[in-house]
Amino acid sequence: MTNILTKPRLIGLVVAMAIFAADQWLKDYVLNTLGLNQEGQSVEILSFFNLTFIKNPGISLGMFEATSPEMRWLLVGLTALIALIVFVWMMREKALGDILGLSLILGGALGNIVDRYNLGYVIDYADLHFGDFRPFLIFNVADAAITIGVLIILARSFFVRDKDESETNETAPA
Repeated sequence: MTNILTKPRLIGLVVAMAIFAADQWLKDYVLNTLGLNQEGQSVEILSFFNLTFIKNPGISLGMFEATSPEMRWLLVGLTALIALIVFVWMMREKALGDILGLSLILGGALGNIVDRYNLGYVIDYADLHFGDFRPFLIFNVADAAITIGVLIILARSFFVRDKDESETNETAPA
């Protein structure tokens, strides 16, 4: 019987939990330490970066907004199902690169699920801007981790080719 908790998978679980913890800590910091708890309240950190409190009732780019309690719980269930699928996928992977990408997605998903479960919306606060130009919507650590994790998975699927076992076991023709 093979050990499911290999070193790369344990690293992935630690990364997922670190992303989750950092996300929840920063959200608490914005809400309670800085006192940003009114929609649109903002504190300038750098000339191009503010902490701005926003309630995000939707998922990915604000789509599929939870406009009713039923929709809220549907989104909690849907995102929890996706997180479970990502977890199972991560536990089946062997390559550390794939596991790390999936762990970023898992940690971020868990952070946003907790918000939606507890509050009915996701707390967003990271406001990157260059004057009036905003290359992204206001986001949070969980969103950034999910995005980076998806980019890693896509990049690895397009550019990294693991050797197929059948290729490595082939013998040279006689």
